[in-house]
Amino acid sequence: ARRARTTRSTRARASTEDDGPATSRRAATLRNEGAYAVLEKVAALERRSDATRAKRVLRLEIGQPGFATPARVCDAAVRAIEGGETKYAAPSGAPRLREAVAEYLVRTRGVAYEAENVVVGPGAKPGLFLPTLACCDPGDEVVYPDPGFPTYAAMCAAAGATPRPVPLRSDGASFDMAALEASVNEKTKMIVINSPGNPTGGVMPREDVEAVARLAKKFNCWVMSDEIYSRLIYDDEEEGGENDEKIFSICALDGMKERTILVDGFSKTYCMTGWRLGWVACPKHLAEKIKLLTVHSVGCVAAFTQIAGVEALTGPQDSVKAMRDEYRVRRDFVVDALNDIPGISCPVPKGAFYAFPSFDFPDVTAQELADYLLEDARVALLPGTDFGAAGERHLRLSYVGELSDLREAMARIKTSLAKRFPDFV
Repeated sequence: ARRARTTRSTRARASTEDDGPATSRRAATLRNEGAYAVLEKVAALERRSDATRAKRVLRLEIGQPGFATPARVCDAAVRAIEGGETKYAAPSGAPRLREAVAEYLVRTRGVAYEAENVVVGPGAKPGLFLPTLACCDPGDEVVYPDPGFPTYAAMCAAAGATPRPVPLRSDGASFDMAALEASVNEKTKMIVINSPGNPTGGVMPREDVEAVARLAKKFNCWVMSDEIYSRLIYDDEEEGGENDEKIFSICALDGMKERTILVDGFSKTYCMTGWRLGWVACPKHLAEKIKLLTVHSVGCVAAFTQIAGVEALTGPQDSVKAMRDEYRVRRDFVVDALNDIPGISCPVPKGAFYAFPSFDFPDVTAQELADYLLEDARVALLPGTDFGAAGERHLRLSYVGELSDLREAMARIKTSLAKRFPDFV
């Protein structure tokens, strides 16, 4: 007994900064999201008084759209506030917004949903976290892409599920399908897909999505389809690319609507990152459990924000196409510029707004290289390892900024790398 008490005491001391109570093992596994960590580094760098470091930092690290929220959306929120829409809202979301989301799904995915299938949350992250809590128990396995959005690992930790990261193929467009098939088994409770994907910008080929569906049905597991970048597909040959609103989703495949958790939101498509508004569409019995988790966590989303969301979905969509067209121009410039740098290789991303180049420089990790470029070039970007172990020897750049800033950033990166690795010039 004395030995057990000593072990518990040691564990407690190891997981707290002082002599107070320890935090949980689950909390101990959580890591900050890389983009937010770099925000802090940039702030510290910009506070320095060293005159030789006077150049402003060029920000390529975060997925912050480079356009303002459409004026019609802002105006709708202002009218709502002035009209008194500042009280509690329904935990699942305002009926008007849930109906608008259901209609949007019919319009974009060609799949019939009802308002009862939809739960609204403060951003899309609750649409990732809360369904995982509702579906997964300790011992259940969750398969997700590596590199992939950091919340996938975090939501597994919070639910007590076992993470099963699966590497992507070399161009980042999809899973290594052989590795995926080897990873899904009777213990798998959920497969997470993200197309277009973060950090690679990859768009999964239809045949790979169909393979995921077959695995989900074979092993009777959920598929969480993170479609937050679904309106940002650039190329004609990809479904939904130039047909604006038409999006190929796994939920449209036979037998998949009843096992798909579709996550989307307003941040990327409508430049509403700070509004914190997203949604999940899923079978009604799961939506009810997510609603209860919402009740006991965030409570509800601000009513006036939801009215802005209705306007975003139901009003003119011209701004989405204009934004996507401009991002295509920026993507093409950044990819060409990166491939012109000795030691760097970058595939063309077909969606989202990220480039994910690999590098061949010796004796340097992705984290070390990202830190060097921040210090020397004053360009903020992310190491690929912020998205999983398979992201080593990669960097992630967001190309949402003005083209003039992107030109300056590419020039600075090229100069700094030539200085650090002269043998590659």
